[in-house]
Amino acid sequence: MRITYFINQYPKVSHSFIRREILALERQGAEIQRIALRGWDADLHDAEDLAERDKTRYVLQGGVKGLLKPMLQVARAQPRRFFSTLWLALRMGLRADRSWPYHLVYVAEACRVLQWMQAFGAEHVHAHFGTNSTEVVMLANALGGPNYSFTVHGPEEFDKPQFLYLGEKVQRAAFVAAVSSYGRSQLFRWVDHGHWPKVKVVHCGLEPSFHQVDAVAAPAAPRLVCVGRLCEQKGQLLLVEAARRLAAQGVPFEIVLAGDGEMRADIEALIAQHGLQAQVRITGWISSAQVREEMLAARALVLPSFAEGLPVVIMEAMALRRPVLTTYVAGIPELVRQGESGWLFPAGAVEELAAAMADCLAQPVEALQRMGEAAYQRVLQRHDIDTEAAKLASYFKASVC
Repeated sequence: MRITYFINQYPKVSHSFIRREILALERQGAEIQRIALRGWDADLHDAEDLAERDKTRYVLQGGVKGLLKPMLQVARAQPRRFFSTLWLALRMGLRADRSWPYHLVYVAEACRVLQWMQAFGAEHVHAHFGTNSTEVVMLANALGGPNYSFTVHGPEEFDKPQFLYLGEKVQRAAFVAAVSSYGRSQLFRWVDHGHWPKVKVVHCGLEPSFHQVDAVAAPAAPRLVCVGRLCEQKGQLLLVEAARRLAAQGVPFEIVLAGDGEMRADIEALIAQHGLQAQVRITGWISSAQVREEMLAARALVLPSFAEGLPVVIMEAMALRRPVLTTYVAGIPELVRQGESGWLFPAGAVEELAAAMADCLAQPVEALQRMGEAAYQRVLQRHDIDTEAAKLASYFKASVC
């Protein structure tokens, strides 16, 4: 099969799961064309991401002016389809999270993508995230392009489904992939019952190099690691507040915040305010190999998220035999089991977070080893990338037939 992947930004440090999916499909014999709106100037640290950038075509690399020629060509070649698609885009701009001029630009982007897909001979196009990337492939389909599908991750799609016209995108799609049963249930809310069968669960997966590694014993050192973008939804400010409580109780600990993001200054200010500079460290953006090293050097992963889909970083930690401390929101409880592979606590509950951290830090290494092994078996069963990519490939084939 010839499949086009369309992503808003690719490659991206926090979206390694898309790269894994593409490479797994190629191992299974699919030819994948990579198209992204932007990302050619991204700050990349991983060699595999750099290789992916060389394989990707970028819609906006020539600026918005570069879209005018493809749009005029498509409009001349098939005027009826073009104006019908233009009307669809204008309708998508009503009460949307972005005003209608953006949706006119999406039409121009769809024209360029359509030409690239036709030259490639794409039989199907798949987008990640139900936001503007899916609207572009939907418009390309309306212009005469191949059937499309998309993966919904959350939480953004679930925060504003009506403004994203999520129901319309699902109705027009060949199928939709949700990364968890929770995500599937949220999509059910926005489409008629007749469309429910097209919503499939396809987990994000890990390649064998993640789980076919020798076990590394949990350290005796009282260290926890939090991996992710420094942003409001990940709850790092709450983590610092919980750390202050541990410090007041005299509990020895170290927390590593692996990542960077828009809230770094706020988090650093709170760390300084509570005098926790010796116990809490921010790494900034680091490579996948460095993330793995930080996980292996910690007793457990802690992720106090307020909103999620199903975080890939939880899968990565479990594959490395590290238990997880996290909130029971969205799809997380489908993977992490309380007392077996980690600790679950209510989102926004600082006292419960602090108690879970203290309990983890007090556990003997042998107990953490048992939890880590349970975590490993659980993620291996549910999140092998080749298994999940095979599911996706079967849905692609069905959409072509």
